[in-house]
Amino acid sequence: MMNNMKSRAEAELRILYLVSRAMAHERGVTSLLDRVLDVLETEMHMTRGTFTLRSPGSDIFQIEATRIPEEAKQRGRYLLGEGITGKVASTEKPVIVPDIRKDPEFLDRTQTRKDVATAFICVPIIHQNRVIGTLSADCNTAPQEELERHEHFLKLLADLLAEAVYSIREGIAARESLLAENRKLRRELGDRYRPANIIGNCHGMRIVYEQIAQVADSNATVLIRGGSGSGKELVARAIHFSSPRKNNPFICVNVAALPESLIESELFGHEKGAFTGAANRRQGRFEMANGGTLFLDEIGDIAPSVQVRLLRVLQERCFERVGGMQPIDVDVRIIAATSVDLETAIKENRFREDLYYRLNVFPIGLPSLRERKSDIILLADHFVQKYNKLHNKEIKRISSAAISMMMAYHWPGNVRELENCIERAVLTSNDNVIHAYTLPPSLQTEEQTQTALIPTEGADLKAMVHAYEREIIMDALKKNRGSASAAARYLNTTQRILNYRIHQLNIDRSHFKKPA
Repeated sequence: MMNNMKSRAEAELRILYLVSRAMAHERGVTSLLDRVLDVLETEMHMTRGTFTLRSPGSDIFQIEATRIPEEAKQRGRYLLGEGITGKVASTEKPVIVPDIRKDPEFLDRTQTRKDVATAFICVPIIHQNRVIGTLSADCNTAPQEELERHEHFLKLLADLLAEAVYSIREGIAARESLLAENRKLRRELGDRYRPANIIGNCHGMRIVYEQIAQVADSNATVLIRGGSGSGKELVARAIHFSSPRKNNPFICVNVAALPESLIESELFGHEKGAFTGAANRRQGRFEMANGGTLFLDEIGDIAPSVQVRLLRVLQERCFERVGGMQPIDVDVRIIAATSVDLETAIKENRFREDLYYRLNVFPIGLPSLRERKSDIILLADHFVQKYNKLHNKEIKRISSAAISMMMAYHWPGNVRELENCIERAVLTSNDNVIHAYTLPPSLQTEEQTQTALIPTEGADLKAMVHAYEREIIMDALKKNRGSASAAARYLNTTQRILNYRIHQLNIDRSHFKKPA
């Protein structure tokens, strides 16, 4: 008898040790409970072990971890006081069922027993005088004394696990609360309007996002105005794919890129034999876009002769192919874009005033990149990631000097020019850093270089060399937390020489030291 008790005590100590190890290593509720159920099955030969946990803010107990099939787990949902599990949760007292076939309160909601002669034990998991879950398991039918020993041990496990389960669940709840609050704040800041294909958080772009949201669900004609490379086509796509027409065609045509003799044919199509070379009937862009959106880029450069026909289509939604007589009705939403000052073009008789008013139903003005200074680094980081992936590079960061140069530059080519600059810098970098000297020469003009890099007047060779040397030393100090000796080794020079250059170039090492 003594030997049996000693053997049982040793087994229980081993189980407690294994459970405590699981608590030390597992950070997820389900993974921790799964480990405990494994221990019960292998060390105590208990089957169908199950943990139910109380849903936050309710009296519903849902199976969180179990040794029953997944489809049966979905059925394991108990209200307070319902069945044996609900009774244990309600009374906060363990229950032993010596034979589940003879107890009418045993619901077998998971439908996994099928009249099997087995005992069932269920104990509450209590934290700060509140039931947060239950632990239950099947075991072989046995005398009441032995079942009570199993119950006492399961209750000990439940008490041991209560704090760990509560802490982990609280951590998850806090994290979910923070994420929900973050989503709420982002919506309040206006990010709910920002289309996924556009980068930027400045005030001017937030106005654009709100305008996209306002006009997307309508069929109103939109005129997007902004400099070349400012992202007019991205805005047009955002409007289309946020609209009820998103599953229909989005047809884009740059009217400035088409020869005047072909514009009508491209837009409206042509009949066979309409002109030399027209061997077959051809659909135009208006027909292709039927039911969807037609984006007319650089509309300010369209020929006067075509402006008349375009005006009629906008008014009547009807046209004829070149060389044809049959009217064709279309359901097309028009989005136009221009970098031309249309008001000036009207005064100079280069653009029809009536067409202007037909197009200018809902104008959206895109700010130039020089008006979006706060977005430059955000855009640059986005393009670094894009071209890292495209060119199989691993650029880690943009140097301070390169950032200063980009912030000082006036960006006449807008976002497109910035993208091209970053792609070039990604390709030419050989140390996973974008430096000022890897940016294109267009950014290194006398005016911009003085602003971004050189404190003295003039952008002569000596000043440029000093500026680049200063940047290299600053990068080395950053990597080595301000340590001159480590930076000297990194640059393959002596500490004395490096300290001399730091003094000459007026570099403050304290900016790079690790905080205490």
